Amino acid sequence: MKLMTFLAEGKEQVGVVTADGQGVVPLADHGFLFSDMNALVETATKEQLAAMAALAKESGLPLSQVQPLAPIVHPKQDIICLGINYMAHAEESMRYKKEAFGGDRQFPVYFSKRVTRASADGDDIPAYADLISTLDYEAELAVIIGKDAKNVAAEDAKDYIFGYTVMNDVTARELQTRHKQWYFGKSLDGFTPLGPVIVTADEVAYLPVLKIRSYVNGELRQNATTDLFIHDIDYVIHELTQGMTLKAGTIIATGTPAGVGMGFEPPKFLKSGDEVICEIEGIGRIKNQVK
Repeated sequence: MKLMTFLAEGKEQVGVVTADGQGVVPLADHGFLFSDMNALVETATKEQLAAMAALAKESGLPLSQVQPLAPIVHPKQDIICLGINYMAHAEESMRYKKEAFGGDRQFPVYFSKRVTRASADGDDIPAYADLISTLDYEAELAVIIGKDAKNVAAEDAKDYIFGYTVMNDVTARELQTRHKQWYFGKSLDGFTPLGPVIVTADEVAYLPVLKIRSYVNGELRQNATTDLFIHDIDYVIHELTQGMTLKAGTIIATGTPAGVGMGFEPPKFLKSGDEVICEIEGIGRIKNQVK
């Protein structure tokens, strides 16, 4: 099942994408009164989810008549991100700035990304031209936790996943490297395009092996698969939950493959007017323009 958040008649709603991908069935029209996607993830029962999935066969509102929003507009907590989780990206990052990205990869690099409001497919990415000159893109598979997770065994990690979406981990490279940590350079307003939908975990073989790509102005930049993680989803959920509770609705961004702007020689950073597409097989694509 594909779930999306959208605006229709001035109201934020949650719905199921129709089987043909051309429409969305508002859940409220069928008695599912979730206030937003966070509430759905946190409280929906297996029986409700099965009933919602059946709605994909209905004829919904045409997507052309609604305004898509990020599937989770307001994440309840900072997004947990993995840095340098594809080996080829580790190599390109070290070429760009060894002191910032070099070192052993025995353990994952975790950082958090503040999100006041996640951007939707079609929203602009702010250029912040008065603040930065090294704006970059990062296509990532984002994992949504479906129930509170603590002390999870690696082999049980899949049971805690609600679904998946696409994220562009937009980054200001000079802020990321200047501050010796990544929080500020990853967290400017408008730096988290997310969507276009959440694909529920039952629709994706586990562990996910999905094509992940990005394009800038039509040029293919990133082209990999999600089985190339240095540290896979099982490992990450297991490790994190040994010392902390991952609440339902937590978003984990699993890292980006090679091909980001800083990886080119010379670097290919984003500028005003550039169009960025991030896409993942079976989930969809998000397209955003730098303004």
